[in-house]
Amino acid sequence: MRRADVSDHSAIVDRVQRWWGDSRTPAEARELSLLLPKLFLQFFSGTSLVLEDETGIRAFLVGFHAPDNDTEAYIHFVGVDPELRGQGTARRLYTAFFQRAAEAGRTEVRAITSPANTGSIAFHRAMGFTLEAGDRMIDGLPVHGDYDGPGQHRVCFFRKLTP
Repeated sequence: MRRADVSDHSAIVDRVQRWWGDSRTPAEARELSLLLPKLFLQFFSGTSLVLEDETGIRAFLVGFHAPDNDTEAYIHFVGVDPELRGQGTARRLYTAFFQRAAEAGRTEVRAITSPANTGSIAFHRAMGFTLEAGDRMIDGLPVHGDYDGPGQHRVCFFRKLTP
C-alpha cells in the first residue's frame, strides 16, 4: 500500500469503469468515474491510498482531511478489484486511512453512499460507522434528501477515531 499520486488518475478512472462495468452500463460506469476528477489526486494525494501489485492498481481510497476544520476527515471514493472483494482489502484501506487521519490529529471520519447501495451501508456499519439522522427515511434508513442535487439522496456516515 502506498500514498496515491496524481499520475495514478488515469489508471484509477480506468479501474472504476472496468470494475463497475458488471453492475452498470458502460455509460453509467463512465458517469461514476466522473466523481473522481484529477483535482482529487492533485490536491489530496497525500491522504489517498493505492494498493497495487505487479499487475497494477488493485484497490484505492480517495480521501482527505477537511480544510475548514482540524477534526474531520472524509472518505470520498473507494474501489477494490472484484477479484479481491471479500478478502479484507477495503478494510485495510480504511484502517490505514483512519490511522493516518488520527496521526494528523483528526478525530472524526465521514462518508456517504446512495440508499440503494446496501453493500456499502453494511460495510460502513461493520467498520464502526454510525448512520447520521436524515430528513427522511427510505427502506428504514435515515437519508439526507437531495444531498447531491434533486433526487440524489444520500446516507451519511460518521465515525469517531480513537487516539
